[in-house]
Amino acid sequence: MKTQQKLDKQFSCEFFPPKTDIGMENLFNTAETLKKEINPEFFSVTFGAGGSTRETTFNAVTKIQKQTGCNVAPHLSCIGSSKQQLQSILDEYRAQGIKRIVALRGDMPSGTVSQSDFNHANELVAFIRENFGDQFHLEVAAYPEVHPQAENAIQDMKNFKTKVLAGANSAITQYFYNIDSYFYFIDNCEKSGLDLPIVPGIMPITNYSNLARFSDMCGAEIPRWLRRKLEAYADDTDSIKDFGADFVSSMSQKLLDMGAPGLHFYSMNQSEATLRIWNNLKS
Repeated sequence: MKTQQKLDKQFSCEFFPPKTDIGMENLFNTAETLKKEINPEFFSVTFGAGGSTRETTFNAVTKIQKQTGCNVAPHLSCIGSSKQQLQSILDEYRAQGIKRIVALRGDMPSGTVSQSDFNHANELVAFIRENFGDQFHLEVAAYPEVHPQAENAIQDMKNFKTKVLAGANSAITQYFYNIDSYFYFIDNCEKSGLDLPIVPGIMPITNYSNLARFSDMCGAEIPRWLRRKLEAYADDTDSIKDFGADFVSSMSQKLLDMGAPGLHFYSMNQSEATLRIWNNLKS
């Protein structure tokens, strides 16, 4: 990767809050490694359904920012939360020097019914803007292959536009393995009058069964040829990792070359797979 190209792009990495002390220690080590090697614009930390990991998210966010000196963007989901709860969380983040928020609708935990002051992410974006002005840079989610719960692609684009117009600064996409879907989405955004950075989400491929299960759940398409290729490796994890690193690196380079504003790596709290892609991009 050319030096100027790197300077012109935004790179970030995503974590999830661990459930154990050992997991948290491993996460800090991963963050330190990625900070040293990639020096990302920010790390993001996910937020459990209905706030199920709210406390661990807050702890991970504040400790990672303090330990690495890197900006951290907590995910904040609004479904199942009251205005008072979210006001309190945002006040705490502001006090900790957090400058960026990933604003999401989120999902309720299975089998849970709860009162909520919010039903959609655009309402959360508008709430933050109303109460905090421009104190936070607001990221929202984008779905090049259409949100799995959307009525259709046209309605999904309308929903995305509503989020953006409510006050979003930029967006991060769900991961994908078909770059045409990303650029078609970008074209539709431009036709809708939207002008903001939309950073592709990049998921390394290291385990096919886990990837297939997660992709089916979240609506991310694995092209048939790619599924068949990964299935052919069966339990040969080394070959899956080698092929996955080469394929995702090539896809990532094409995205950058064709104008994507950066890359957001879904690291899964590990550094190895992300760094293999990063090093391939630098070569």
